[in-house]
Amino acid sequence: MKRDRARSGPYGRGLSFLRRRWRVLLRLGGWSVLETGQTFLLGYALARALDEGFLAGRPGTGLGWLAVAGAGVVVGAFGTGRVYGAVAALVEPLRDRLVERVVARGVREADDGALSGLTQQVEIARDTFAGLIMVSRSFVFTAAGALVGLFSLAPPLLLVVVPPLAVGVALFAVTLRPLARRQEAYLVADEALAARLGAVCPGLRDITATGAEDVIGADLAGYVEAEERAARALARWSVVRVASLAVGGQFPAVLLLATAPRLLAHGVTPGALVGALAYVTQSLLPALRNLVHGLGTGGSRLAVVLRRLTGAAVRPGGAGEADGQAGQAAPAPDRPAPRTVPATPSAPPPALRLSGVTFAHGPHAEPVLQGLGLDLPDGGHLAVVGPSGAGKSTLTLLAAGLLRPGSGTVTVYGAPAAARAAAARRVLIPQEAYVHTGTLAENLSLLRPGPVPRRELLAAAEAVGLTPLLERLGGPEAVVDPAALSAGERQLIALTRAYLSYAPLALLDEATCHLDPEAEERAERAFAARPGGTLLVVAHRITSARRAQRVLVMDGPRTAYGGHEELLDRSPGYRELVGHWDTASQPALALGDADGVDAVAGPGLAGDGRHVVAHGPVGQVQRARDLGDGGALGGQ
Repeated sequence: MKRDRARSGPYGRGLSFLRRRWRVLLRLGGWSVLETGQTFLLGYALARALDEGFLAGRPGTGLGWLAVAGAGVVVGAFGTGRVYGAVAALVEPLRDRLVERVVARGVREADDGALSGLTQQVEIARDTFAGLIMVSRSFVFTAAGALVGLFSLAPPLLLVVVPPLAVGVALFAVTLRPLARRQEAYLVADEALAARLGAVCPGLRDITATGAEDVIGADLAGYVEAEERAARALARWSVVRVASLAVGGQFPAVLLLATAPRLLAHGVTPGALVGALAYVTQSLLPALRNLVHGLGTGGSRLAVVLRRLTGAAVRPGGAGEADGQAGQAAPAPDRPAPRTVPATPSAPPPALRLSGVTFAHGPHAEPVLQGLGLDLPDGGHLAVVGPSGAGKSTLTLLAAGLLRPGSGTVTVYGAPAAARAAAARRVLIPQEAYVHTGTLAENLSLLRPGPVPRRELLAAAEAVGLTPLLERLGGPEAVVDPAALSAGERQLIALTRAYLSYAPLALLDEATCHLDPEAEERAERAFAARPGGTLLVVAHRITSARRAQRVLVMDGPRTAYGGHEELLDRSPGYRELVGHWDTASQPALALGDADGVDAVAGPGLAGDGRHVVAHGPVGQVQRARDLGDGGALGGQ
């Protein structure tokens, strides 16, 4: 049982990750050996320059040996440059795997910590992992070069340097696991205190008004004491770490000086003694210092971050406290309540239901949504339109469980939007599509529990419109380079990935903005035609609204709901949006493009500049995603 637990822990998974990349490790070791020559020549050439050159009255010979040491520095620098390339070959696959885990957790499980994991914690893990490889590799090869140099100069020097170095390294190794545990305990205590302060500070006025200062103070004092205890425990073990550095890195230099008369009396030359001091002070001590500080601090930090990215994250203070802050803002009294979309209750629960939902981005912010009610039936097709900032993306994030309303409820097929049952039945495709390094089949299978059969994968690619890109890349087994793909191509991959998922509710948050109108129509119709499929589209073209069964116009007090023709008759806000769309499309009518959007990202078309451009007057090109009047319609 212990062995299985060790294999499934971060250390076991780390060793397995490295074993699968043994060729990269061999390349890293080879370049490190070349770099080690610099360390060897540092002391050896210095000793020969003294003994055979300057002390023997032959300065030319001494200068020659110093030139050899200088050449060793150049060769070592060349090896160091190649080392960084090998380290990158280890680090980037780790980052890709972590991003996969974070994205899967955010999309499938509606983890509200996924954004932090994607934007901050993954980068911490990548940088820390790279640092650990560098310091560990540097110590091993530097120590090897220095010890070989000491043996070449005079074997008795090893008897003085090796024992304290071995004791120091062993002492440091003993502290690694306790230090990691106490580092994690300190971080958890610090986050718990910060979370508690974040919950208390916005309500200081109410605390004072109700006379609860003592109660809240006592509660916070417990968090402060817990962090103090964790800090003291960490500091005690840090003293042991400093002691290991003193014993292993500084004590050998003292011993060399103390035993110098005896060493000189037993045949050790003055040059060899100076070379040994150079090895200890210029090579071993800096390498050991980097190892102690890098592995001692960075190693524990990496262990904490990896546990959070690959398992259940520790959320001090509980999710309820953090979530409770998001929706505390009361509706503004002077703002008229928006119309509520009529709900049509039925026996089976709808695919998506919002009941009296109010949401604001902060305790003092104006509500983005206020009292919104909506039923999207199973198999329905809804387009959401409105000006920038109206809350369209907020609506999709609420439906995806990534945001929680300040008041009201959001359910997916009858389950709360943030619940696991809801996560398995909906998929969110954002505007910025994620594609990772790997095969096309691996990218398309991210939202499935196992590999997708080839026939099913090809059928999905044909339905969504990915087939031309798939054939150009060389088939499902082709390796994908995300940087070589256009924004439209990445969107097609993300759309096909979502199409292959088992989730019946698809939320497209401007997920086709980089596609031409024909490609967009094909993708939307494919999702709408899925058996049992339900589609919610944040639209950025009038054609998306025309294709939908119903349209939701989000514009504060002018919120409206209905069919396209119906809204043209009774919704001034919708008529304005349609007018903007039509105005933007006029210069392209002669070319047969009803939406005025350059066809730069369709399947098989060249020249996708990773954005869509709308035209103003003839000869004038505006910024990407601007309308004719300069106002952006989507992408809050």
